[in-house]
Amino acid sequence: MRSFHGTVDEWQKRIPTPEGKHFEVAFRHGSMSIELAAPLHPDTQQPHAQDEIYVVIRGRGWFVNGEERHRFGPDDILFVPAGVVHRFEEHSDGTLVWVVFYGREGGDGSPEFPILCVAVKRLRLYIE
Repeated sequence: MRSFHGTVDEWQKRIPTPEGKHFEVAFRHGSMSIELAAPLHPDTQQPHAQDEIYVVIRGRGWFVNGEERHRFGPDDILFVPAGVVHRFEEHSDGTLVWVVFYGREGGDGSPEFPILCVAVKRLRLYIE
C-alpha cells in the first residue's frame, strides 16, 4: 500500500480549481478518497453514494446532517452516512475541511470509522 502525506498549505493552493471547483481530490486508495474542500455560500452539495467524514480545519458555522443541525468549528469531526442530505450553513468565509469518502456505494452500515490519525496542531492528515 502506498502512503499519503498532505498539508493544508499544499492543497489549499489548488482550490478553486481552473474549472472553478471548490474541492480537490488529494488521494485515492481502493474505495476511499480524500479531498480538501471550501464549502460554498450557499452550500449546494447533494447526498453522496458513500459514507463521509469531514475534518474541519478552519471556519465556524452550522452543519445540517439529515434532521439534525449542529454548530461546528476547527478540529471538529463530522460523520455523514451515505445518501443523507447535508450541508454547511451560515459558515464563515474561508471555511476549509478535509473530506474522506469511504466504503461501498450505499454506505458501510458499520458504526466504526476508518482508522485516522489527525495531527490537528499541524493540520495534517495521515493515512497509511
